[in-house]
Amino acid sequence: MSIISDIVGIIGVVMVITVYLLLQMEKVQADSISYLVVNLVGSLLIVVSLIYNWNLSSFIIEVLWAMISIFGLIRIAYKKKNSINNHH
Repeated sequence: MSIISDIVGIIGVVMVITVYLLLQMEKVQADSISYLVVNLVGSLLIVVSLIYNWNLSSFIIEVLWAMISIFGLIRIAYKKKNSINNHH
């Protein structure tokens, strides 16, 4: 299982780093759904790999990264809901 968990973790790292690079290149916005979803999925894949290759500090940062991404997605959904309600 170690090789599979390593591959899963590497995919997560590639996702997080790629989307961060795209942010710095101004190809995505920090408050875009795509940016937040890629961050969330990437960090969760890293968490999965950490379950099999434990590292507490890495686990903590990835869980917090995922939570921040979820917070951003909820904020976007809340803004859209309020925007729709304010137009009626």
